[in-house]
Amino acid sequence: MDYPYSFGSDNHSGIHPLVMEAIGEANRGHFVAYGDDPWTEELRKTVRNVFGEQAEIFPVFNGTGANVLSIKAMTRPYHAVICTANAHIHTDECGAPENATGCKLKPYPTSDGKLRVTHMEQALHGRGDEHHSQPRVVSLTQSTELGTCYRPEELRDITTYAHEHNLLVHMDGARIANAAAFLDVGFRDITTDAGIDIVSFGGTKNGLLQGESVLVLNPGLVDEMKFFRKQNMQLASKMRFLSAQFLAYLKDDLWLTNARHANRMARLLAERVADLPGVEITQPVEANGVFARLPRDIIPLVQEEFFFYVWDEDTGVVRWMTSFDTPESEVIRFADTVRSIMSTHAGM
Repeated sequence: MDYPYSFGSDNHSGIHPLVMEAIGEANRGHFVAYGDDPWTEELRKTVRNVFGEQAEIFPVFNGTGANVLSIKAMTRPYHAVICTANAHIHTDECGAPENATGCKLKPYPTSDGKLRVTHMEQALHGRGDEHHSQPRVVSLTQSTELGTCYRPEELRDITTYAHEHNLLVHMDGARIANAAAFLDVGFRDITTDAGIDIVSFGGTKNGLLQGESVLVLNPGLVDEMKFFRKQNMQLASKMRFLSAQFLAYLKDDLWLTNARHANRMARLLAERVADLPGVEITQPVEANGVFARLPRDIIPLVQEEFFFYVWDEDTGVVRWMTSFDTPESEVIRFADTVRSIMSTHAGM
C-alpha cells in the first residue's frame, strides 16, 4: 500500500508514537468512567501547572464541540459572538454554534485573519437595544485561519477592551501549539496571562488521535461546564483515553517539538517556491500553513501529484499545510514539483 503525505490539512496526519503508547498504557484494567479515573485527575493537575491554578480542563470529542461548549458557557440565546469572517465557527461548523446556542455570529472581514479592537467597537453599536442581538463574546483563533499569530500584546489589548465593555473572550486554539512555537512563548503567555476566559484547547492537528478539550480559565465559568458538556453530548465515557493523549502531549513539551517541526516545514516550503515567477506568498508564514497565489491552470496540475485545497477559487490562492510528521524530503519534492510544472508552463 502507498502511504502518501498530504499538504491538505494537518488533520490528515497520523498519530505521534508517544501518544499511541499512552493510549496503550491506559488500555489496561478497569477504571471508573466519565472522568473519575487516574489519567483525567492527573491531567487536571498538569493543566494547572501549565496554565495556572485556576485552570480547569474538560476533555471533549472534537473541535466543534469544544467551540460550541465554550460559547454556550458564556452566553444566553439573545447574545452575539464577534469573530472574523473566516473564523472556523463561522465558515466550517455548519452553523453548529448558532444552532446549539441560539446566538448570532457577527463576522468581520480582515486581511490577515486577526480581529481588532476596531471590530469590537463596531459590534457594540445597538447595545441595549432590544431589537438587536447583544454582543457578549469575542472569539479569536490562534493561530488564525490564515496562518498568522496574535502576539501576546495584541491579545492583551483585545481582552482589556473586551473586559472593560463586559465582553468575554474565547480562543479557538486548534493550532495554539503552532502559534506558541512561532512566538517562542509558553501556553500561559497567550492564554491565562493574556486575559483569555475560555480556550478550545486542541491537539488533534498536532499528533493526537482524537479529542479536544475546553480549557476554562475564568473561575466564574467553571461550575456549569460539566452540565453543558453532558447535555451537548460531549461527555466521553472512557475519558481516560482522551486524557492519556493530552498527558503525553504535555509531557516533556511534546506539543512544542511537534509544532516546531510543522512550522519549520511550512517555512521551508515557502522559501523554496517564493522566488518562482507567478507564485506569490500571500500571508506571512508564521505557523504551519502556506497561502500562495498560483496561476489557475497550474493548480490542478500540481494537485495531480500532491493533495491540497484551493483556499480562494476567485483569486487562485491555495493553502498548503504541514504537520508534525511531514518529512523534509516530501517538502522538497513538493516544491520541486511546483517549480518543474511552473517552468514547463512558462515555456509553452
